[in-house]
Amino acid sequence: MVRSTDSLLPQIAADLNATVGATSIIVTLYLLAHGSVQLVVGTVGDRYGKYLCVTCAAGFAAIMVVACGLATSLPALVAARIACGLATGWIIPLALAFIGDVIPLERRQQVLGRFLSGQILGQMFGQAASGVLGDYFGWRNVFFILAALLAAATACLVFELIRNPITRSHHSSGKGGPGLVEGYKIVLSSAWARRVVLAAFVESAAMFGALTYVGAYLHSRFDVSFTLVGLFVGAFAIGGLVYSLSVRTLVRRLGQIGLSRTGGIVLCASFLLLAVTPHETLAPLATAGIGLGFYMLHNTLQVNATQMSPQARGTAVAIFSSALYLGQTAGVAIFAIVYDRFTAVPTFVIAAASLLWLGLWISAHLKRRAALGV
Repeated sequence: MVRSTDSLLPQIAADLNATVGATSIIVTLYLLAHGSVQLVVGTVGDRYGKYLCVTCAAGFAAIMVVACGLATSLPALVAARIACGLATGWIIPLALAFIGDVIPLERRQQVLGRFLSGQILGQMFGQAASGVLGDYFGWRNVFFILAALLAAATACLVFELIRNPITRSHHSSGKGGPGLVEGYKIVLSSAWARRVVLAAFVESAAMFGALTYVGAYLHSRFDVSFTLVGLFVGAFAIGGLVYSLSVRTLVRRLGQIGLSRTGGIVLCASFLLLAVTPHETLAPLATAGIGLGFYMLHNTLQVNATQMSPQARGTAVAIFSSALYLGQTAGVAIFAIVYDRFTAVPTFVIAAASLLWLGLWISAHLKRRAALGV
């Protein structure tokens, strides 16, 4: 859902008699709605049940995706995409918080690692398959296919909600969770929670801010085709899948302290390799390394986000998720200035140094907390 329209913009623009630039508003406003709604979803999930909220959000999203496919004008499509963003913004943070509720801490990183594989595969499908499906079936049918997938997911969620008591074990009557202000006070009064939220912001700003310009850098420096650029950048997801498939072994051998430290080192080395590589064939190795290092560090932050304020877990994870979106927005804007004035090399070097520092900083705090028995 998040990236599905990227490849469809030319088709949508031509069909709705608009320019590609004007049509791109369906991407930006979707992301704005998706990120901003996360500031309030945690409180609702804490009070009324995270699994139930995810189920309702998926069902509403399916209906709104159908509305996207039926839109006959750009304003109608924009309205439907905003509604989609407001719905799907509930799913990831509340799903993470639900996992935090029902999975013991010693097993949580492995489960979240498998959960990440679904996100990674979704990103790959959205970016790659939507363009192919659009060519064969038209952009409207892409939305209908997405709606069918969301409807199937909703049906599975409803089935589990009915038969599995775990999905209802953390429901309340609407009075059991903290309110919005109280939830924010609980989370932000914790020094560790503030550090985790700050880490999420810095991680997203440095990682995605620099990653955004990898394709333009490869095309301008090595004159590779945009098809190859897409494949090279897509290797990021391969690194993520490597992590999700090996998460159990990595957690057992490295633990959270080692994962965050190693993730920062791998990210630093991979971005530096991009900056100095003499040949484009090394680019997929670098982007795959970025994917591996990112998920090593990010998965560790996710686990701590689910545990930093257990009494307001939904709010805590929602704040964490919002920090990721705000960081990504800030990083892309800041690195745009660096890229335009100094090319991509300083951009990658800044990202490498920032992510190395972040990995070492988080691992040091985790080590200190472990020594204190926290």
